[in-house]
Amino acid sequence: MEKLTKDEHYWIDEFRKGNEKALAYFFRLHYRSLCYFVSKMIQDDAEAEDIAAISFIKLWDRKDSFEKNENIKAFLFITCRNASLNFLKQLERRTIRQEEYVRHLSDIDDVVLNQVVESEFLNVLNQEVEQLPEQCSKVFSMIYFEGKKTDEIAEIMGISVKTVRNYKSRAIEILHNSFLKKKVSDALMLAMFIFLNKK
Repeated sequence: MEKLTKDEHYWIDEFRKGNEKALAYFFRLHYRSLCYFVSKMIQDDAEAEDIAAISFIKLWDRKDSFEKNENIKAFLFITCRNASLNFLKQLERRTIRQEEYVRHLSDIDDVVLNQVVESEFLNVLNQEVEQLPEQCSKVFSMIYFEGKKTDEIAEIMGISVKTVRNYKSRAIEILHNSFLKKKVSDALMLAMFIFLNKK
């Protein structure tokens, strides 16, 4: 029976040999973070999924070029960054945020580093939000993932603004405690504070 866990060297070796199971392994490892990464920049979820998927095709074409997971991860994110920039440049009209990404994406080191950290954080965060009490989860998602304002949410949910704020505070408290209990990295904790302080 095949072991459930394999070390990094095994998967890299199998990947370089052309084992499609290894490709599937790296796909599971990075795909969701790549989708978050791209979607944040181009603000188009469907296109983000396509760009992320295509990055794995390009990765596979160069499968014998990688010696460790960090190389694969860097290749995927840089490939997605370039595809995202090309996508944004081809848009006839761009939002203010998209314009900002077009201007700043040339600063690859800082931008990619920050986005990778935040993408990984969002991947973890999304899983945690799904575990929140239903009302807390709804309020948190509408504020932080959909960009809705407190009064909008109150009207949508048929509750008071004060109740919305209470749900928000409760959600943040639960998430904070959960992250502490899981002993996530300092980088992810920092990403959490940065993310929550944007609203």
